[in-house]
Order: sequence, then C-alpha cells, then structure tokens
Amino acid sequence: MGDRPLLNRRLAGHGSTIFAEMSALAVKTGAINLGQGFPDTDGPEEVREAAVRALRDGRGNQYPPGPGVPELRAAIAAHQQRFYGLDFDPDSEILVTAGATEAIAASMLALLEPGDEVIAFEPFYDSYAASIAMAGATRVPLTLRAPDFRPDLDRLRDAITPRTRLLLLNSPHNPTGMVLTREEALALAEIAVAHDLLVVTDEVYEHLVFEGEHIPLISLPGMRERTVSISSAGKTFSFTGWKVGWVTACPALVAAVRTAKQYLTFVSAGPFQYAVAEALALPDSYFTGFREDLRGKRDLLAAGLARAGFAVHRPQGTYFITTDVSPLGEKDGVAFCLALPERCGVVAVPNSVFHDDPEAGRTQVRFAFCKRHETLTEAAERLAGLGR
Repeated sequence: MGDRPLLNRRLAGHGSTIFAEMSALAVKTGAINLGQGFPDTDGPEEVREAAVRALRDGRGNQYPPGPGVPELRAAIAAHQQRFYGLDFDPDSEILVTAGATEAIAASMLALLEPGDEVIAFEPFYDSYAASIAMAGATRVPLTLRAPDFRPDLDRLRDAITPRTRLLLLNSPHNPTGMVLTREEALALAEIAVAHDLLVVTDEVYEHLVFEGEHIPLISLPGMRERTVSISSAGKTFSFTGWKVGWVTACPALVAAVRTAKQYLTFVSAGPFQYAVAEALALPDSYFTGFREDLRGKRDLLAAGLARAGFAVHRPQGTYFITTDVSPLGEKDGVAFCLALPERCGVVAVPNSVFHDDPEAGRTQVRFAFCKRHETLTEAAERLAGLGR
C-alpha cells in the first residue's frame, strides 16, 4: 500500500479516459459520436453466428485455456503466415489477450523495470502512458508533427540513453494515421538491434492501410527475438466489444508476457475466441472490401471536414482523421471539442490529450470515420455550419 501515492502521481490525468468523457457527452447531448473509435454497425453476420454457435455448444462458457483456445491460436498463426509469410508456433509463440490494450499492459509489466525508459510515438494512445507508469518506467516521447507526421529518426537516436529499454511503436498510427514506410521500418529495426532494445508493436490497424503497406517489424532482420507484435480482432472485424487480442513473439517473450497477463484478466472472451478463429479465415475479399469501404468513408468525411473549414491531414491508415482547427479561428482543441456538441451536434476528440506536451497538438482534433455513410454525411452537414 505504501507505493499507492506514487502510482497515483504517475497516473495523474488518467482517472477517466478522454474516450469515456466524450462518449458520455455524446449521449448527454444526442450528438453524433465521431470521437471514440467504434463502428455503429456490427461486423460480418457469419462471425456473429459463429459466436452464437459457440455459446450454444458450450465452447468457452467456462474458463478457456490460459494461452487462448487452440483453434484461435492456430488461426492467428495461419493469419501471420498468410499475410506476412511469418511462421509462429501456436503453442509457444502466440498468446490470446483481452484486446490489444491488455496485451500492451501485460507487455509493459513483464518487460520493464522501475527506472527503465520507453520511447513511444507521440501523440500516443492513452493506455500507453498508463501502462508504462504502472510498470514504474518513464516514457520518452518521439513527437510526430504535422502535416506528414513522419518519425524523426535522428531525434530518436539522440533520445536513446543507457536507461532506454524498449521502443513502443504503433503503425498504422492512432491518432495521426501515419503508416511507416519500409525504409523507416528498416531504420527502426537497425536502431533496435544496434542498441539491443526490446520492441513492442501495436498493429491493430494492420488491415486498414490506404497508402503504402503494413510491415510487421518482427519480420525484419534481427527483430524476431526482440519484438512483441500485438494485434486484435476489434478493428478488423467491427466487434470491438468482444475484446479479443493477441501477442505473437518468440517463446521467451511470450512466456514473460503470459506471466503478467495471468494476473490481469487470467482469461476472457471464451466463446468469442472461437468466432474470431473463423473470422481470421475469411477470404481475401473480406479484408479487401473492408479496407476499401473504410477508404471511401475516409474520403467522404475528409471532404466534409475540408468544406467546413478544417485543415485536414488525410490519414494513410486507421479509421481516424486528424484535423487542425486554426483555420476556423480556434486556438484550443479541448475547448473546441467540449463546445462542439452544443454548437453543431458532433463529438470529436482533442489530440492534445495524447501528448506529454499539450502544446504539440494544441489545435489538432481527431474524428473517427468508422461509421455508416449516412452518419458521416449527416455529421458533415452539421459541421458545415461552423464556417458560416
């Protein structure tokens, strides 16, 4: 108990997530919620029915195996081979988690010691900061700056100290939509090898790349034994409430992460694991169609935001658009987002909450486009009134 005040200080500002706050504001005002990243429709019907079958057949209704049900671990291995040519042993190199968020937390708790430093792309998903703090480590931001949000690799090299233990990397990147190029990925791998760093990669948007390609860092030279690769089903199959994620890594790293994970949720989402196993085996046409549908939605909302007067930073991946509200005469994204539901009935999220230095993203605002076309069209019409 004596360490609790210290932990609370490390977690200052994380009592309630920005997503929960803005979603509550959407409910309160009846606004269109383009803040939190969840679809407003369910995923494939055959995947939902697979979950129903599992429930009715009694598969997963009791505690599933700690590493995940064998069917899902085999499906994850097949997915990694199918899309990236990577061979993983389902028994020793794959771990199923309660979404990617638990996988990230378990990785930080397993791999970090108090005083270690973690370099992470900033702006970063808010759980990164909390997970690093709970491990007693220190986050070191590598700021991605508008308009292109490319990682400054020279600055990264300069940020490495004897205490640097781990790189926490996210590509496709939430919230900016940046996708690492092959050259950038290779350079990051070379840096990790040269400094003997561990790497944890958040790849939950791997199937939502609109420009470029997704390159798992674990596939690059020297990275197999030092990388924890994380993904999940929520973003790819539009069942975010199921919370089914996974880790792929070498046996030693998986064992370490599993040791921490077993004291977090222990196990989760039993019946849904069987359904996700079937989802991962869907034909290529599903993954292509999913990506192209989201590409069209990106373009629809981007055009509406531009007409409304925002500066739009068109994302290369994910299902978020980062904008700048300065052209609207606004100086603070937080104040803008708090007022937006009353002004025009739309909810967004300010990027500054994803920064250690809020000034770095002071006027940036994120919108989610993982919604129905009619929802996005209505939101664009409402936002059009801002410039009048």
